[in-house]
Amino acid sequence: MTRVATGVPGLDVILGGGIERGSVAVLAGAPGSGKTILAQQMCFANATAERKAVYYTTLSEPHAKLLRHLASFDFFVSAALGPEVEYLHLGDLIRGDRSGRMASLVDEVARKTAEENPTIVVIDSAKALRDFAGDRELRMAFYDLTSRLTHTDTALLLGEYTPDEMASGVEFSLADTIVHLAYQPREPIDRRWLRVVKMRGTHHLEGKHTFRICSTGFEVFPRIETLDTGPAVAVAGRIPSGIRHLDELMGGGIGAGEATLVLGPSGAGKTIAGLRFVTEGVGRGDTCLYVTFQDTADQLVSMASGFGWDLAEARDRNDLVVLHVPLGELDLDLLASRIREELARGPIRRVVIDSLAEMVFAARETDRFPAYARSLIGLIRNAGATVLITSETTALGPSPEPIGGVMFLFHNVILLRYLERETATGRALNIVKMRNSDHSKAVHEFTIDDQGLRIGAGLRHVTGVLGWSALRAHADELGP
Repeated sequence: MTRVATGVPGLDVILGGGIERGSVAVLAGAPGSGKTILAQQMCFANATAERKAVYYTTLSEPHAKLLRHLASFDFFVSAALGPEVEYLHLGDLIRGDRSGRMASLVDEVARKTAEENPTIVVIDSAKALRDFAGDRELRMAFYDLTSRLTHTDTALLLGEYTPDEMASGVEFSLADTIVHLAYQPREPIDRRWLRVVKMRGTHHLEGKHTFRICSTGFEVFPRIETLDTGPAVAVAGRIPSGIRHLDELMGGGIGAGEATLVLGPSGAGKTIAGLRFVTEGVGRGDTCLYVTFQDTADQLVSMASGFGWDLAEARDRNDLVVLHVPLGELDLDLLASRIREELARGPIRRVVIDSLAEMVFAARETDRFPAYARSLIGLIRNAGATVLITSETTALGPSPEPIGGVMFLFHNVILLRYLERETATGRALNIVKMRNSDHSKAVHEFTIDDQGLRIGAGLRHVTGVLGWSALRAHADELGP
């Protein structure tokens, strides 16, 4: 099956390579959702001097205004206007057609495509034609129009359609492809998404996919749950964490290619553990990726230097890649796409994500998150990388699981806790879980000094590590 590329790589992935050649596609969505920009980007991506793109407007904004807004995008080439991308107005034909059947419009578009054989024909807005014809006349006009567009690769019909109109409109029954674009207000950031509602006789990726509009035009980020990440890279052995004595407690280190969760309250040492993990990696020649939502790359490098770990040179050599995604820009699909890009650039062996709880909070997609987290971890592991992910717990009192019931996705779970020792506050660590591997079951006190996390001897005669912030002595150890 021959495809017409959209000029948007992520969208072509969702469409299985692009829109089928010779088909009719509808781009539907509310005002401001991005239909016009996407259609124009497709025109400039496909048009040539031999086969131009023809962009018809009906009752939309004037061409001068349309082009003024278009000029700010990188895909716009002013020299292509006319020879390659031609803008034509159909308003006079529509108003002058007294028959109510839009015969003049259909004849004009059919004549143009037959004579010039354009690669793409766009009608913006097709919905506006409803104001000039009844349902029966509209159905006949659209049927006649789509059947006569045989000399073009792709016909795009744009419109500000509601969901009810998409369910019953004649345009949608005749269309081979339907793409629904939407703008969703939410906190902390709004979201734009698209969904392929229909593609005849072909496969496409289902669900809502995030997109954004920037200076380059459309950027689409396919949702990771729908992607085939390919065969997994085989890895074996143990990966040293770099934290003294932790590898001993874990029976020799973290299993290569496994996912490890480090849980703990704010300030307990999770980020330090992550930095030590990548420091150990770059020291052994591993390329590492650190994903952070709060600290910038410079802040992390500075933090590491306080413990005598030089990550600045590793970052300059690209042995350490720090991907900083501010919480105000965090979107699950965008994040997954960025991680995929980094993994595709070369063999990354260690990945740290700091932290999972922030992703849950910022994403506002609780129902989706377990499937997303499974796919993200699978993507990283399939690339042959070992991943360490941090997540926040409460500092005081019982600590319910904070990450939406996804602990089952992790091979290893390490819990960091505050504890009370008489009038002082200390820290404790224990390995809650190691799948298919023996490990220490003891609770160990640890400190943070100028060398990072230092694990001490196991605590004795205490209880409460799973239920309370403070570790308590057994009753028979309490004084009178």
